[in-house]
Amino acid sequence: MAALMSVAEALRRVLEHAAPLPSEQASLLDAHGRVLAADLVAKRTQPPDDVSAMDGYATRAADVARVPARLHVIGEVAAGHPFDGEVKTGQAARIFTGGVLPPGADTIVIQENTTRQGDVVEVTTGSAAGRHIRRAGLDFQTGSVLLSKGTRLTARDLALAAAMNHPAVPVHRTPKVAVLATGDELVRPGTEPGFGEIVYSNGYATMALARGEGCEVIDLGIAPDRLPETVAAVRRARDAGADLLVTSGGASVGDYDLVQQALAAEGLALSFWKVALRPGRPMMHGRLGAMHVLGLPGNPVSAYVCAFLFLVPLLRRLAGRTDLEPPRESAMLGSDMPENDERADYLRATLLPGPDGTFVATPITIQDSSMMAALAKADCLVVREAFAPAAKAGSRCVILRLTRPF
Repeated sequence: MAALMSVAEALRRVLEHAAPLPSEQASLLDAHGRVLAADLVAKRTQPPDDVSAMDGYATRAADVARVPARLHVIGEVAAGHPFDGEVKTGQAARIFTGGVLPPGADTIVIQENTTRQGDVVEVTTGSAAGRHIRRAGLDFQTGSVLLSKGTRLTARDLALAAAMNHPAVPVHRTPKVAVLATGDELVRPGTEPGFGEIVYSNGYATMALARGEGCEVIDLGIAPDRLPETVAAVRRARDAGADLLVTSGGASVGDYDLVQQALAAEGLALSFWKVALRPGRPMMHGRLGAMHVLGLPGNPVSAYVCAFLFLVPLLRRLAGRTDLEPPRESAMLGSDMPENDERADYLRATLLPGPDGTFVATPITIQDSSMMAALAKADCLVVREAFAPAAKAGSRCVILRLTRPF
């Protein structure tokens, strides 16, 4: 019997031939969280002119070197309304934040340091040359690369892109994911299950994970355990232009496990279908032409754990991201753990702060891969590598958080 493939090797194969999808233009409203496919160059200088950083009076520093100083007010400068005159000796222009500095002026006296009577302003505290002035190009200049290819765009990045005068930005296309369930026993939520039937749940977690990555999701529904219908569903995924087909159940080699047969009939290049992983041993991966294929196990907890470990990193690679895997963190075990066998364990666990502030991860007592209530209760996965020795409560362990995005 061939050795099971390690989780690390399986993930390497899943990502091996996955490249960021081609670029498209996305409006700033639609680009949040997307990944830049090219450097973004400033189309303008910011600020484009010397402008006031404060409300006050634009004048000459030499005229307020000795105070009190009385100056004649010759006009007003508001943001968007430059003053077309020149400030000369003994003069000042009322100016507001963002207003363009008038010719002849070289400083701003803030309004708190002045008193005004009619067209005369008295300056009580002087201001040095350049004071309270934002020079042209202080923020950035035309032609500067301010956002680099590969940047995942934040709200702050989008504000910068707008200031650079880009109404849209080049980003990698988000993946289109088709999700298919298989099994005669499955019925949709809201249906009264008959004898031997169960309510379909796996796909809703899978689709939620994909949508959380910004993907377009195609729900292919439930295919019965018949080869023609399964093949037809696979073809629908290809015809819809899916970048990735995710199946749930039927990926093994039993008489009623038809996913592999259907995919093979369509030309699947199989990469693997067994992983040294608990839960999730019967997971499949391959390519069907340009379409990636992930065959998740039928047990709901196994399906979720495999989607968390393999689907999310694959979607991120396709979307152009570099932060593919969830960060591994250290915690303390809340209970004793026996030695492990040849399969890596990803144990559902609760996470609470301990007396010294260190988080304590306590695996849920029953780790059956059908138990969805336990999965929903879990905060993290405790990672126990293959052949890990027994571990006592209070010892260090590695966790992957489930309760926050990464």
